[in-house]
Formats: sequence, C-alpha cells, structure tokens
Amino acid sequence: MRIVKNDTKYIKVASYEGKIGEVKKVLLLYSGGLDTSVMLKWIQDEYKCEVITLTADLGQQHDDLEAIKQKALKFGAKQALVLDLKDEFAENYIAKGIKANGSYQGNYYLSTPMGRAVLAKNSVKIAKKVGADAIAHGCTGKGNDQVRIEGYILTFDPKMKIIAPVREWAMDRNEEIKYAKANGIPVPASLDFPYSVDDNMWGMTWEGGEIEEPQLIAPIEKFLTTYTLAKNAPNKEELIKVTFKKGIPVALNDQKLKLSQLIAKLNKLAGKHGVGVVHMFEDRLVGVKNGGVYEMPAGHVLIEAHKALEKYVSTRNLNELKQELDTKWGYLCYGALWFDPVMEAINTFNDFVNEKVTGEVTLKLYKGKVDVVAMQSPYGLDHTSFTNLGGYSFNVNASAGFIEIYSLQMRLAKQIGGK
Repeated sequence: MRIVKNDTKYIKVASYEGKIGEVKKVLLLYSGGLDTSVMLKWIQDEYKCEVITLTADLGQQHDDLEAIKQKALKFGAKQALVLDLKDEFAENYIAKGIKANGSYQGNYYLSTPMGRAVLAKNSVKIAKKVGADAIAHGCTGKGNDQVRIEGYILTFDPKMKIIAPVREWAMDRNEEIKYAKANGIPVPASLDFPYSVDDNMWGMTWEGGEIEEPQLIAPIEKFLTTYTLAKNAPNKEELIKVTFKKGIPVALNDQKLKLSQLIAKLNKLAGKHGVGVVHMFEDRLVGVKNGGVYEMPAGHVLIEAHKALEKYVSTRNLNELKQELDTKWGYLCYGALWFDPVMEAINTFNDFVNEKVTGEVTLKLYKGKVDVVAMQSPYGLDHTSFTNLGGYSFNVNASAGFIEIYSLQMRLAKQIGGK
C-alpha cells in the first residue's frame, strides 16, 4: 500500500527510532526501487550521515543486482553491499513454507513475508560488521513490512536504531517521483507507470495504481513482463515431474538440484505456461485491506504438488489437523511472527508429518493452470496399498454393519425430531 499524504506530522514515539543528530552511520536496505532510491539521497541530506546500502540476493526473477549496486554507489553510498542469501532463503525459509503449504487468504505463498525475515536477520549481522548504528528501510507507514522488518531487527538486536523515511517525509508517491526526477535519480516508477514490485525467487508481488482499486481491473499486460501471460501461453500442455524427499523438492524431471536451483528452473518452466498469477484483495496486518497481484510460477506448482503428496501419505485425521495448522502458520508468517516460539512448534510438527512425504508427483501445465495428474510414494495410503502390503484385503461384508452403526445417531435424531 502506498502512503497517502496528509497533514499529520510524524512524531517519533518508539524508543528504537533513530533521530537526526544521533545517528552517524546508516545501513540502508536497498532494492533500487522508488522509495529506497529516493531515501538514499534523502537520508544523506536530512541526517547528515554516512550511508551504506545492503541489497539481498534472494534469487530475484527480474532485478539486475549489479545495476542496483552501481546505482547506489553513484548516488552517494559509501559502500554498496550485495549479500548472496539464495541458499539460506531457500533451505531455511522457503523449505519450511513448502512443508506448511504456506499461503495466506488464498493462493498467496508468502514470498515477501519470508523474504523480510531472512533480510532483517542478516541486516543486523551486516550492521554490526560495518559499524552502523541504525538500519533504514523503505516500508510505508500503512504496510505490513514495517512491522516485519522492525520487529525482526529488534528481536536480534534490541538496541539497534531504525529509520523509516517514508513515515517521516511529507511526500506522496507522485512527489517522490518528482523528487527523484529533480535530483537526477533514475527510478522504475513514473507517473505513467505507478506500479512497484517486491521480487525474490518465491514470488514477485505487485502493488500500486489500479491494482489497489477493487473496482478496477489491473492491467497486467503493463507490468507482468517477466513470464508469459496465460492467454499467450503455448497451446500444448506440458507434463513435468517433481520428486520430494521428506517434504522437500529434490529433483525436477529426474534432474537432482538444490532447492534454490530447482525453484529458479521451475519458475522459467511454469512461467512459460503463465502459471502462478494470483489477484488478491487481502487483510493487511495493520487493519486495512489492499490489493495485490502475485506472480509465483514455481511456488504455485510446488505447493500444489506438496499438498497432494502430503494428503496421499497421511491419514484423514492427520490431514485435518495439518490443514488447520497450515492456516495458522500462514497467518503467523504473514503477521510478522516468524521468530516466535509458536512457529518453531508448528515447524516441528510439520517436520514429523513430512517424514513420509516422499515420492514423485506428475503435474500438467497448461494455459495458466497446474493440475496434479499422478503420484507415487512408498508411503501411499491408496486402496492398492492393501494388496501391496500383503494380507490386507477390504472385507465388503463388513460395510453394511459399519453403515448401520455409523449412521445411528443421525437416524435416531431424525426419527425423534419427526415425532
């Protein structure tokens, strides 16, 4: 959500907020987008301090990280750091999301919430390493990410000061664009292109313009340019196979890959078919509703495959409980509580459930859709398993007696109620 200009003066009330004159060196979490591009200069001018930028390599699907680094140096950063977090993000965050079938209010697979957790944790390490006494970010005062980033930073360093320029300055989005133009700062947004994106390997989340107006149809042709739109996808379906071991994808079409590589390859493969584009109007953490368009080719395929395989190898009671906890996991992840003990407890439960989520899933990709069409697993609980195990046959003679007992209370209630 974009902050709207108003007449309310921002007053710092939290003890951790950095103040002008007290902050000497700032680590700016720098994406190279509109907000962080503007604030690189704004912090130097307003706080009169040294700025070091940190750009996290989370396997971005579209961003040019080297160009972002050079841009930061050109506009005053004393250092421009690019930190490779692809494997840490995939193996310690996305892997947990896959085991949890992690989604929020539909098919949003929480790419940004998980990305913020790994970014914030590592930003504290880097801030200490470079001697920064404050960390700055580009989140707005009405969004979720301010809660995630600031809460996580303080979890790992309660004494760290934090600066949130978008909360401080009296600029709306259009004024930011004008500020950038006046100072010769190139930005991806313009008055004619009001869209912004958070990009990592698990998803690209788009905001701005018509996307945030529920009565308008978002013109996806303008901004979804990384992959093929469903309407332009091939007219021929494609079958792919994903191999899982204990809940984690380990091979794509029989090619063994580490998770970050598998996700990157699957993004291109599924993106070619226009898979994984989701339009959402969701409940934000801070009490507002807002629209977004999410582009998640690999995420959509892997979550659908995992859900199917997990259901196949688990009992009905376990599937029922798992579904309830998956919903809770999604709300906790979205709600800036990644490092709360409750997440650790649910993740431990998920590890237990996923001990048997091993096997192969065949999926069909076609015109924006993905369907699970076949599965096999040594732990599968389908009817053929009775024969394969030996000695287990389904006795149909027991069915009538089961029906008589199972339906007893329903039948009695109906008869008594009819008197």
